[in-house]
Amino acid sequence: MRKFYSLIYLFITAFVFGQINYTVTPNPFNETNTVTLTVPGDQIDETAWGVSNNAVYIWSWSLDTNYQNSQDCPTNGSWNNSNELNKLTYNSGTDTYSMTFTPTTFYGRTGIGRFGFLLKDKTGSHQTPDTFVNVGILNLSLTNPAANSLTTVPAGNSINITATTNVAATFQLKANGAVVNSTSTPSQSYNYSYTVTQDANMELIATDTNSNTKNATFMLQVPRNVVSEAIPGWIRQGINYSPTDQTKVGLALYAPYKNFVHVIGSFNNWTVNDTYLMKRDTTNPDLYWIELTGLTPQQLYTFQYRTNDMKIVADPFSPQILSSYDDQWISAATYPNLPAFPAGQNFEVSTFKTGQTPYNWQVTNFQRPAKENLMVYELLLRDFTQEKNWQSLINKIPYLKNLNINAIELLPIMEFEGNLSWGYNTSFHYALDKAYGTPEKFKEFVDLCHQNGIAVILDIAFNHATGRSPLARLWNIDPDGDGYGDIAANNPYFNQVPKHSYNVFNDFNHTSPSTQYYVERSLQQWLTEYHIDGFRWDLTKGFTQSCSENDETCTNAYQQDRVDIMKNYADKQWAIDPNSYMIFEHLGTDAEEQQWANYRIAEGKGVMLWNKQTDPYNQNTMGYKENSDYDRMNHSLHGFTNMSAVGYGESHDEERLMFKNLAYGAVNGGYNVTNLNTALERMKTFGATFFTIPGPKMIWQFGELGYEFSINRCADGSINSGCRTDEKPIAFTLGYDTNANRKSVYDTWAKIINIRNTYPVFKSKTYSIESNNLTNDPDGLITRIYVYDNSVAGVKNVVVLANYTTSSQNVVPYFPYTGQWQNLMDNSVSNIASTTAPITLQPGEFRIFGNYAGALSTMDVNAANKLSLQIADNPVKNGLAKLVYSKAKNGEIFIFDMSGKKMDSFKLNAENGTYELKANYPAGTYLVHLKAENGMAIQKMIIK
Repeated sequence: MRKFYSLIYLFITAFVFGQINYTVTPNPFNETNTVTLTVPGDQIDETAWGVSNNAVYIWSWSLDTNYQNSQDCPTNGSWNNSNELNKLTYNSGTDTYSMTFTPTTFYGRTGIGRFGFLLKDKTGSHQTPDTFVNVGILNLSLTNPAANSLTTVPAGNSINITATTNVAATFQLKANGAVVNSTSTPSQSYNYSYTVTQDANMELIATDTNSNTKNATFMLQVPRNVVSEAIPGWIRQGINYSPTDQTKVGLALYAPYKNFVHVIGSFNNWTVNDTYLMKRDTTNPDLYWIELTGLTPQQLYTFQYRTNDMKIVADPFSPQILSSYDDQWISAATYPNLPAFPAGQNFEVSTFKTGQTPYNWQVTNFQRPAKENLMVYELLLRDFTQEKNWQSLINKIPYLKNLNINAIELLPIMEFEGNLSWGYNTSFHYALDKAYGTPEKFKEFVDLCHQNGIAVILDIAFNHATGRSPLARLWNIDPDGDGYGDIAANNPYFNQVPKHSYNVFNDFNHTSPSTQYYVERSLQQWLTEYHIDGFRWDLTKGFTQSCSENDETCTNAYQQDRVDIMKNYADKQWAIDPNSYMIFEHLGTDAEEQQWANYRIAEGKGVMLWNKQTDPYNQNTMGYKENSDYDRMNHSLHGFTNMSAVGYGESHDEERLMFKNLAYGAVNGGYNVTNLNTALERMKTFGATFFTIPGPKMIWQFGELGYEFSINRCADGSINSGCRTDEKPIAFTLGYDTNANRKSVYDTWAKIINIRNTYPVFKSKTYSIESNNLTNDPDGLITRIYVYDNSVAGVKNVVVLANYTTSSQNVVPYFPYTGQWQNLMDNSVSNIASTTAPITLQPGEFRIFGNYAGALSTMDVNAANKLSLQIADNPVKNGLAKLVYSKAKNGEIFIFDMSGKKMDSFKLNAENGTYELKANYPAGTYLVHLKAENGMAIQKMIIK
């Protein structure tokens, strides 16, 4: 059994069935004996593992005398950061690895019948197969049937039960607790023919001459005759409420390769009763269904499915589940009156309640912000408020609204393993996790967001599911009978071997109709039941079936099957909600992303793609010129027809800008980026060069307060990649929102976003970004952003200037025309007599100018009638520059390099228009001069 863990990034490179070679001395042994486990060095490929100093660790777990009730060793550590207490000793003389321990002490329990172990490197990138060792002086081996197995035998037939022991013992066989056979003469073997009359829980007990005992259990069951009958029209997979009868519920489970299915639950005392044997649909014989009648409205019922091969699971389409693992840790403050997990049951159970009162939505016609205008605030509720629940997030809506964002993107809130998680370890995609509160309170949060003009987007991880998922457990390989194991070959949802290089947990096969149906139904649940506005699809690279888990090149390359799969999912989502947002975290090739960004755009659709610009933005904020070009914030450089690139400098997955500012920022004399207040000022400039670029944007929580704790911060304050998903300090608890210097960043960002929201020009698709980091560019770390739209009223042109250097700079603005320009941050107006007159910017300073749309002085002509020159999509790529000009009477263009050498010249044929220049010049920076009867305009052009 491969163990499963509540981690976000658990990369397993290989798994081989079978055990490794080992020795245990002494052997046999009792749980209180001190033993030494030794593994030959040839069982580990140290070179492939890349282990240094023979750093090999044991990951172990123990089972009870029935070989069940698995518990992890307390000193395992985390999967990607093993505890040093579990490091094996390397014996160079014998080339072996060993560890000496006492089972009861090592595992922190008694009644141990077996322990399992695997060997791994510290980070969990490599591992050996699972290996099992029996504990006890007396060992019992059930040879037929296998221990913890289930065997189907027709009523009246017999089964031969055989077993062996390592020492002479007497035997006793029980069926459902009653003794059916016993022996009196000690022997090392047992053989008995048992006649099956009904389902039976069997137990074989061996007792040696010193009264030591060992037992083994197994199950016998008789086959069932399943009724075939057409499923009623009101029932589909999952839990269905009768539209006409509050005392009736319909259940349906898709269960290919299962012979029969029982429903067990609170309505039948959790017993296997053929009254609750599910029927088989006539059209789809793999679909089992049942109608439960005589129910009491408003009463909560709990249930599970039990298949003929003893898989016991909750319904995959449960809106909410109860968990035997997690619920006990959820506080009453977060989830009042949380139902108790049913006593005597295991795993997860489904719930239903008829006659419920629907939530009273206050907003039923929410007008979602246009995709190109989205200002997304990404947050993890676990680390956003101290209380970690929906009510506490509701209380923060004014804080978020005043920042002027218009969308909140939540890390996954679908049922995940544990209660303190990023949420990507999803087990039930259809169910709301209870760790943050009740469904009603979550609906209230969504409703209040809509009342405040804020859309709600959910991050959803359809790439994979954990081992707790019923879709995994219904078809898995479970040798020790604990309900968990690796994916079986006949699983209709998952690949046995991952088909891409970024696999975590169990890899969904998205070419399977079963998987596609599960995804579609999950989308429908969130869009209709909770009025969600859209989804951010996690790790879409994993949706291909064309690669392998060891082929990163293939995974990152264009894959046509993945393009088609995701278009199909787009169609399904838009069929449910035509205007819902669809955002992919793909971070792949432009050619592939274009297929989705430009898909069905004539209908106003199209997918949005994450556009990571963390590294170049951070180079700017730290004050380093190398690799600081963030011109790919421009959607057109991706080949997108519309503004479909969701630009971001920070996300949950990236190191925090402020952490690197303070840790690695540049120093120039008295100017020091590692100084907190200096770094905070530079974060204001980041906002100016980020929010002013047209198109959707996303920020990560607390970036607006200069949050500086590393993504890899551990609970003890140290930094380690193994702590990536650990809880982080909460900015509100630390008082960041009341700190004047930090609040100043918040206020500045809010003002910039408000400027963007105020002026329609920021919706323009005509803009250029010059982040100027070319090696031959004298203006390195100087940003110029130009946004323009002559069709709008008022402000038609915006010029953004920023100095990311560590010294004062005289920045040539290259205004598109002279006249009056307004500083949009303080509303001051300047008369610009020359488009190239320098403006002095201090280190880390920025300006946002718009052509003055108010009353002009008598000495100036209206800016709209001025000569204008602008370069679209600057820097220029692919050798084609678009020169946009207006009011150019008898205009002529001249191109100069930075040394003043004339490169080209030509006359314009019209006063207004666009000239497509074949810019076949060497990479570098050039000045474009427009000379006309009514003046001259100059713009800088960058060739890449």
